[in-house]
Amino acid sequence: MKFMKLGSRPDTFYTSEDLRCVSSEVSSDFTIEVSGSRYLLHKFPLLSKCLRLQRMCSESPESIIQLPEFPGGVEAFELCAKFCYGITITISAYNIVAARCAAEYLQMSEEVEKGNLVYKLEVFLNSCILNGWRDSIVTLQTTKAFPLWSEDLAITSRCIEAIASKVLSHPSKVSLSHSHSRRVRDDDMSSNRAAALSRGWWAEDIAELGIDLYWRAMIAIKSGGKVKASLIGDALRVYASKWLPTLQRNKKLVGKKADSDSDSDTDTSSKNRLLLESIISLLPAEKGAVSCSFLLKLLKAANILNASTSSKMELARRVALQLEEATVSDLLIPPMSYKSEMLYDVDIVATILEQFMVQGQASPPTSPIRGKKGMMDRRRRSRSAENIDLEFQESRRSSSASHSSKLKVAKLVDGYLQQIARDVNLPLSKFVTLAESVPEFSRLDHDDLYRAIDIYLKAHKNLNKSERKRVCRVLDCKKLSMEACMQAAQNEMLPLRVVVQVLFYEQARAAAATNNGEGKMTELPSNIKALLAAHNIDPSNPNAAAFSTTTSMAAPDDQWSVSGLKSPKSKLSGTLRSKLAEDEEVDERFMNQDGGRTPSRFKAFCAIPGRPKKMFSKFLSINRNSNVKN
Repeated sequence: MKFMKLGSRPDTFYTSEDLRCVSSEVSSDFTIEVSGSRYLLHKFPLLSKCLRLQRMCSESPESIIQLPEFPGGVEAFELCAKFCYGITITISAYNIVAARCAAEYLQMSEEVEKGNLVYKLEVFLNSCILNGWRDSIVTLQTTKAFPLWSEDLAITSRCIEAIASKVLSHPSKVSLSHSHSRRVRDDDMSSNRAAALSRGWWAEDIAELGIDLYWRAMIAIKSGGKVKASLIGDALRVYASKWLPTLQRNKKLVGKKADSDSDSDTDTSSKNRLLLESIISLLPAEKGAVSCSFLLKLLKAANILNASTSSKMELARRVALQLEEATVSDLLIPPMSYKSEMLYDVDIVATILEQFMVQGQASPPTSPIRGKKGMMDRRRRSRSAENIDLEFQESRRSSSASHSSKLKVAKLVDGYLQQIARDVNLPLSKFVTLAESVPEFSRLDHDDLYRAIDIYLKAHKNLNKSERKRVCRVLDCKKLSMEACMQAAQNEMLPLRVVVQVLFYEQARAAAATNNGEGKMTELPSNIKALLAAHNIDPSNPNAAAFSTTTSMAAPDDQWSVSGLKSPKSKLSGTLRSKLAEDEEVDERFMNQDGGRTPSRFKAFCAIPGRPKKMFSKFLSINRNSNVKN
């Protein structure tokens, strides 16, 4: 770092009791009081360079002159006094701001004497300090102790402009500190020079600034328009990692601020909230400038600090733009209040998913726009046609990327559901809302979704039958793998009709396998065979299952598919119809107790073609006999 020495005389200041004096053959003739300290000095050397002291001595005949609110305190005053006596002083980036403010206070300008302290400090500041990278940062940091003086003297703005100009220029043209230059040289030896210089070499150094000065410096850097958005994002990540880890480790203390009357706790929380919201306001607008993981870390901190709603929504919007990059652990966001009974903030994740789906709907069309007038189109082929083809190709690529993103997000949501399903305080409505937020086409299989439902049912064993049906409504049994079907068929927590559907589709798969082979039926697992036999289904008779690929839905409030039970001649279909009728009969009795209304699910099931009356009468008679015996 650079420094400047002024004066040539040795230091003759000494302390006598409570006074600071100057060793001299001439006795002191006036006293100056600064910040509670008294100085016995001589009028001539000081009055010849300090216009303010001249005026005060002429206006007040008193021998004691008081200098209230002196910038920089006794250290800065003694620096100016030694300059007046010609005693050697050293000026560097650490004390130039204090010396400059003190000199301005004492009015040590060129009007009083040529080559006065103000002039010398300005020359050193502009020619040396602001030309150095590290000197500029240190000087900017010291302005925080004198905010008003530094703003009036334009020291703060000049430091920020100097820092921004160096960031915007090539690192080889910047006068770096010894430690930083050494770090850059080591990087050059370990990798190619272009890669080393293209990185945000400045990010770690300016991360030492307080948030108010850092924010102004980053605004100046961004306004230059020469720094890539990714480098801006990296710099923000470096700054957040420097200041937010303490917050994360002490989040329990921060969470208890509501019950604490300590002013220090409230002040700390407010400062951290300002820090976080300032970082959010500096995020580049470009997609991918910062990672999705970093955005979600900021969102977690925003919940802990109870940041503004606008900040949270801005983060949620940005996360939704690149949600496919997130991991399940990233989405495990703690709730806003430590008093919340839920383990995670599910609502903010639902908001992110909603934003993601809205942005997906806004994707460009997958077909080019054609003109209405064919003759004009043919005449204007050539350049305009090429442009349309290019736009069409871009739209196809964008649509393909959007579809791929939805597939990744669907897997992410199913994994997230498996994690939050363990929370015993998670409401049924929130779980179902998240499960249904993903488009049906984006789930290529439902194995992960089934695992999430299984975990939720086991963690919430007090759910009634209607609630368990509601949880399973989003599950599509046709998209379950063989292993998932085996597990679901033995799952006692699932509703009966889910088990029946699983058994039916598994039997239908076996029947389809015989048609694709040489008449040889694929062997089913022994446990599946046992379950089929328990439901009076012959696993060795593939013709018993008649599967229709045409999907028909029941009433809108039910949304249960019964398309696979259409064949009236199938023994399997008849048995499954009976099982489903049994399930709906229980629902009917349950509903009649409440309001006497027949459930729409039962009405929809009765509309299935076949022989329902004989089947129902036979099944009900058997059911009554079994009840009498019991």
